[in-house]
Amino acid sequence: METGAEKKKRAKRIMTILQKLYPKAQTALHFNSPLEILIATILSAQCTDKRVNQVTPSLFQRFPNVQAYATAELEEIEELIKTTGFFRNKAKNIRSCCLQLIENHGGEVPQSLAELIALPGVGRKTANVVLGEAFDIPGITVDTHVGRLSRRLGFSIHLDPVKVEKDLMAIIPESNWVSFNHWLIFHGRAICHSRKPDCDNCAITKHCPKIITSKLAKPKKRNNQPKIKQNQAK
Repeated sequence: METGAEKKKRAKRIMTILQKLYPKAQTALHFNSPLEILIATILSAQCTDKRVNQVTPSLFQRFPNVQAYATAELEEIEELIKTTGFFRNKAKNIRSCCLQLIENHGGEVPQSLAELIALPGVGRKTANVVLGEAFDIPGITVDTHVGRLSRRLGFSIHLDPVKVEKDLMAIIPESNWVSFNHWLIFHGRAICHSRKPDCDNCAITKHCPKIITSKLAKPKKRNNQPKIKQNQAK
């Protein structure tokens, strides 16, 4: 079994390769302020960054500050973010989040994980994105790509993003946390796809144990009840 020290050495070799492959890797979300990256990241849940970037120019122009969001009609926010999916819940969270920013943080986006995750619609993933992108505060953001590649690379055996985050923090130097997020996301999109990873064209394949992530998933409970044909179920 690979020791923690061995994982760190292997991770270092992998990061050296990924840095050369993706030297300009950074968040795909467009923003100009801490508030804008906070709102954009809330919108990115169950939605592509490309779609979010199509929505945010009009949204940011209409609501340039927390006061504008806090006093807005939900229907107006909903209309502007409708194509991002789950728009009613997202609109509610955005307005409530901005109200709390005014009431508890003087209208400013806080710079601590604990304060951020206390805001409506903000979990650890969103909080770490905001901290890293807006304030250069290191954090590991475990999205679907980071989680999948971390398990395939043998850096974590967990499905829980918080546990994956802790595993990565133990082997990745803090100075590389934000960059490591971006490198894995870029590599997950380009090569290490969810259904069929392109191992033949992968630059880190010799450092990868190629763990089949489906084996790490919890086994489904078997249903011992006999199957009923559709026409008999009526």
